[in-house]
Amino acid sequence: MQSLRSRMIIGLMRNRHLLSGKRERERADGNFSVSEFRGRIDRASEKMKLPRGVTSEKVTLNGIQGEWLLPEKRESEGILLYIHGGGFISGSILTHRMHVAKFARACAMKSLVFDYRLAPEHPFPAALEDSLSVYESLLDLGIAPEKIVIGGESAGATLVLSLLLALKEKDRPQPRRAFAVSPLTDFHCTAGSFTRNARKDIAVLDSWHLWGDYYRNGHNPADPLLSPLFGDYSGTTPLLLMTGTDEVHYDDILSLYRRINEQGGQASFSEWPRMVHAFPLMAPLFPEAVRAMGEIGSFSKC
Repeated sequence: MQSLRSRMIIGLMRNRHLLSGKRERERADGNFSVSEFRGRIDRASEKMKLPRGVTSEKVTLNGIQGEWLLPEKRESEGILLYIHGGGFISGSILTHRMHVAKFARACAMKSLVFDYRLAPEHPFPAALEDSLSVYESLLDLGIAPEKIVIGGESAGATLVLSLLLALKEKDRPQPRRAFAVSPLTDFHCTAGSFTRNARKDIAVLDSWHLWGDYYRNGHNPADPLLSPLFGDYSGTTPLLLMTGTDEVHYDDILSLYRRINEQGGQASFSEWPRMVHAFPLMAPLFPEAVRAMGEIGSFSKC
């Protein structure tokens, strides 16, 4: 049964437009401004502080800016490479350092977040190339792949999946484990949940179309490195897929889980009733998010 707190918090998120005096939810259409959207998120993020017990350290890897989040309690020498979300058009170290700090504590690992190039200025495959470059830089530093876990949410989760496929394609070592929370797996965006859950989810309406088009930039949506649903996961690392039943990507994430197991891959499917897009990032606001964060931590430590 859904907790009362999650019902309240998610309800506020769905209706956040009312708090700013708007009658309709924000929609990604011809009036949408990428720069205004980024600025709004950045201004909100500047007010957020790291949780207790986590410090940070700036780093540059292959010319890409990053930041280590260092939890006081670390149970191993493992590394979490976290790829942030933001619909491929937004997100940064600034917007996600607080969230990655929570993952760092849950996984009890030194964790890295980095600034990859964003669309529409830098469409596919720029973000994937940057993710691959940072992963390779960790290997160049002497960090063994079996000590690396990669994870992400939303667009970052899509890039996690694309990175696994790119590593396989290049015959490069896979990380020890990977987790993907609420990934966009098919840029066709035609699954039933895009219609069924559009009003239930908290994502900006139609963002999956407009923002996806910014990143895709005319590229074939059937390319597995763009739409991971079409990839071959045989031989890839154990993967945790996490989704809420009320999010627009639900059907495609379930389809990916089934496809991976049909291929003989190693995937776990974590389904959370009535939860929405990227809900674990809302921990500790409600118990489902806290439990989901704990599940990710336990999976990553194995």
